[in-house]
Amino acid sequence: MDLQLTQKIALVTGSTAGIGNGIATALAAEGATVIVNGRTGAAVEAAVTKMKSLAKGEVLGFAGDLSDASVADTLLKKHPSVDILVNNLGIYKRQGFFETPDEDWMHFYEVNVLSGIRFARAYGQGMRERKWGRIVFISSESGLLIPVDMTNYGVTKTAQIAVMRGLAREFGGCGVTVNCVLPGPTRTEGISTMLADEAKKTGRSVAELEKDFFTNARPTSLIQRLAEPEEIANMVVYACSDGASSTTGASLRVEGGIVTGLG
Repeated sequence: MDLQLTQKIALVTGSTAGIGNGIATALAAEGATVIVNGRTGAAVEAAVTKMKSLAKGEVLGFAGDLSDASVADTLLKKHPSVDILVNNLGIYKRQGFFETPDEDWMHFYEVNVLSGIRFARAYGQGMRERKWGRIVFISSESGLLIPVDMTNYGVTKTAQIAVMRGLAREFGGCGVTVNCVLPGPTRTEGISTMLADEAKKTGRSVAELEKDFFTNARPTSLIQRLAEPEEIANMVVYACSDGASSTTGASLRVEGGIVTGLG
């Protein structure tokens, strides 16, 4: 299936590893020109080098923390126009509600929410003028099922869904779509490291720990396993294609059925 992305320019924030890297790699494999972003030059260079061997389109790199408005402005000056914006940049941390100070709430909002708002505001007008554009926020099932040990993270993921709905209405009828993709637990570097550390401490296998996680922490999962980054990327790439031109204002769930109910 030709997704018709060969003439498109895509920015994927936070894309040197994990879900973001999977998305950037998949877009590049479809022929899009992809701007890869990470906080350090070494991480960006390594990701770009690896991605070029799989890409049909051009792969570019930009190093810097895009939650910083001045760094975001530098990127916007270097790349003033994109057709596809994937707001993947995000952070998470297990932390109890009563142990989470104001500065942590604000930091999570700056990184997870405001960074994406800035880029949507900066690139959206050009998309409207060209009558084609795709904006995707990488939210989470935690935006629907707020985790008790990561309330501030869950709130930012709910906020992304709200921003997406407002933007989808803003761009109604002009060829620009805005959606959220909601992954569930995914086999990223962070989770893999956490499971490996726990295996060393307990003497149990990673497979056993993963099984226990779904039995106890995510019992409603219908797939009862971690998703792979490529599985999330498949949904994102489709949402960025012409094939998804009537999909907008949607929360696209790739969470293995964890969220119960019909909505």
